[in-house]
Amino acid sequence: MATAPILSWEGLGLIQGSGWLFKDLDLHIGPRDRLALIGRNGAGKTTLLKLIAGLIDADKGKRSVQPGTRIVMLEQDPFFTGYATLLDFALSGPDAPPRHEVEAIAGQLGIDLSRPAENASGGERRRAALCRALASEPDLLLLDEPTNHLDLAAIDWLEDWLTRYNGAFVVISHDRTFLTRLTRATLWLDRGSLRRKEIGFGGYEAWEDQVYAEEARAAERLDARLKLEAHWLERGVTARRKRNQGRLAKLWEMRAQRAAMLNPAGVAKLQLASDDVKTKAVIGADKVTKRFRDRTIIKDFSLRITRGDRIGLVGANGSGKTTLLRLLTGELTPDQGTVTLARTLDGVVIDQQRSLLAPDKKVRDILAEGGDWVDVRGVRKHVQGYLKDFLFDPGLVDARVGTLSGGERSRLLLAREFARKSNLLVLDEPTNDLYLETLDLLQEVIADYDGTVLIVSHDRDFLDRTVTLTLGLDGSGKVDVVAGGYADWEAKRKKPAPRTASPKPSAAAAPETPPAMPPRKAKLSYKDQRDYDLLPDRIEELEAAIARDEDALHDPTLYTRDPARFAALSDAVAKAKAEKEAAEERWLELAEMVEG
Repeated sequence: MATAPILSWEGLGLIQGSGWLFKDLDLHIGPRDRLALIGRNGAGKTTLLKLIAGLIDADKGKRSVQPGTRIVMLEQDPFFTGYATLLDFALSGPDAPPRHEVEAIAGQLGIDLSRPAENASGGERRRAALCRALASEPDLLLLDEPTNHLDLAAIDWLEDWLTRYNGAFVVISHDRTFLTRLTRATLWLDRGSLRRKEIGFGGYEAWEDQVYAEEARAAERLDARLKLEAHWLERGVTARRKRNQGRLAKLWEMRAQRAAMLNPAGVAKLQLASDDVKTKAVIGADKVTKRFRDRTIIKDFSLRITRGDRIGLVGANGSGKTTLLRLLTGELTPDQGTVTLARTLDGVVIDQQRSLLAPDKKVRDILAEGGDWVDVRGVRKHVQGYLKDFLFDPGLVDARVGTLSGGERSRLLLAREFARKSNLLVLDEPTNDLYLETLDLLQEVIADYDGTVLIVSHDRDFLDRTVTLTLGLDGSGKVDVVAGGYADWEAKRKKPAPRTASPKPSAAAAPETPPAMPPRKAKLSYKDQRDYDLLPDRIEELEAAIARDEDALHDPTLYTRDPARFAALSDAVAKAKAEKEAAEERWLELAEMVEG
């Protein structure tokens, strides 16, 4: 007999702006459900969590809660203003948890709750919010990006707590590893509807592809082609996933090559016989040591970083990741040893400083200095086409930065910085506030980048999909150098004996071995290859022409002043849009052929 739900929504609907954000949703949560809530930015995931929690009112529907059910929500950005200390925040309100429970969890998380709330870091505030939520003994726990600002040790602790937790939870997260390990069912909020499937997040991507494929087949049966302009994102997600399988195969090959450059102890071979290899070196660290006061942060560290390396830095907060990053980029001078940077090194640092994007500026101002064209590492692209590359609606080109969500501002910062010419990228926690399809995009951009990449991240799955070399810090000053991603470093920690890196990924890193990628020319005819190479430029030309003609049509006096020109421009826009749609569909078909 099925267990009665502890919370239900029937016919749920909410109006946002001039229309329904979602309508007629049915939702039932059982007493032991472990639910992943998935959806793109703007789909309403956080809003739905707040409706489940009863924090906001719906415009339609009936909410039913089993008597005595305690519901607690961990918000993504809790409000700390007005609280003197983190403990004051954790113990505030009529539903405050017991103090001894809060302090017990704080001890396990390693957080001093006597810290002033005003100047606490993001990680300290996240831990304080967790103390409050978990100590409340909820029957239903609602988690909005719980791993943001947490280090690996805290994430492991939270995973263990949730594994032992006897209640139900619904979680929004960009951390694929976290979702895969913990969830048993998935809620998918997509285009105003809510689907549920009794599979954890590990099976979500296959389910998503299946749903989109069924929609495409249904449209074909009705003899109604899917409009690419309305569905370019959905189609792009599937194509991107296929392309990234090929990139993963290349990544594992690069890891095997990198492993051959390390001796069994994991220390870089600095004496290289090949002059060709020497010319590829961009950063060389030789027996580097750095101390602060009486503590040794980095001890006797050596590594030669070559052009094309993708290097991940992992470790608990305070273990020395930022110090090592600043040493490798020349921002800090070592106490002992040397760091040598190539004279041609030209770096771009992408950190979490979204505040540098002025809220009153337009998207066009950020990317193209108010114009129509962006110089993307020496190649001109129309600003609207470039926006689509980063999964934006091109119509947002004149939107104010202040109207964008936190995830959209992070994506805009990435788009701006990736356009700059450079041969070194430094990414400091790049995955915060990014939703899953954007992480796929970021993985793709990093894979295609022809320079060197240094990444500080706590996102384990992201590291497994992007880096060729992992530098693991344990806080003692020792730095483990491991060919591979986070899973390879974790395996080395659990197995003291050295192991030889393999070109194939560990089971944790990649559950499936992707098929070998056949050569492109063997797949395409001469005409197909020519279309594949030339269509992207043609699409950009059409986008520019459409934008130019639509600007002219926006003149309110044009129709009365020159009706013939108005008609000609309208006809030109319609023809250009039709040609662009056909070109995009043709290119996507060819891309799928190329990438298998």
